[in-house]
Amino acid sequence: MPVKTEAFSGSQGHPLAARLELPADEPRAFALFAHCFTCSKDSKAAAYIGQALAARGIAALRFDFTGLGTSGGDFAATTFSSNVGDLLAAVEHLRNRYQAPRVLIGHSLGGTAVLAAAAQVPEARAVATIGAPFEPRHVARLFSEEDIRSKGEAEVDIGGRPFRIRKEFLDDLERHDPAVTLGALRKALLVMHSPRDTTVDIDNAARIFAAAKHPKSFISLDDADHLLNRASDAAYAADLIAVWAGRYLTDQ
Repeated sequence: MPVKTEAFSGSQGHPLAARLELPADEPRAFALFAHCFTCSKDSKAAAYIGQALAARGIAALRFDFTGLGTSGGDFAATTFSSNVGDLLAAVEHLRNRYQAPRVLIGHSLGGTAVLAAAAQVPEARAVATIGAPFEPRHVARLFSEEDIRSKGEAEVDIGGRPFRIRKEFLDDLERHDPAVTLGALRKALLVMHSPRDTTVDIDNAARIFAAAKHPKSFISLDDADHLLNRASDAAYAADLIAVWAGRYLTDQ
């Protein structure tokens, strides 16, 4: 499948790097993928999902959030709200250059961000999350809040890599109410989660599912890890999303 390199301005004005997976023929629709916290557009999950969607005629854009991967900007200056803004900037890029995304997909905190942004994407018909926390502030469990709040910012280790987190990041997490967001979703929802996820407990999937209105579906990822590090797990999730999403594109 052909892959195009894309770029657009993010919520803070920095250039964001993206890849667009295109089907062999004219796309039947476009999808947007949001990667996990501190990950990138080139994670296994992002790549496999983009390829699976393209194989089924759905073009898929995946991008690096501000300050991550090959995108510009300073990660320390970002917040959950700016991530949502980056997602909406990606939507606008697709809307202006191709067509607005009909499918929104997010992995881990990217899934929470997709849920927060979805109501502002009227063209979207379907939303899928993978290992997503119910509340954005769940991500604060990955580091010491006390150290960050006492110093204003601190360097933390996430997945063996150093990142600077500021107090503003923590404060912003508290401003988002997922129950309100999910109640107003008005789109088909697919919740995917592994019962053995040790980073984001599966109880989060239950809370997302309970707060959302129908149509909604849940699929267990069995013994997959949080990042879908096994190629077979990433491919399984990708194929299921691609098949499920097609059900909501029948009017095209």
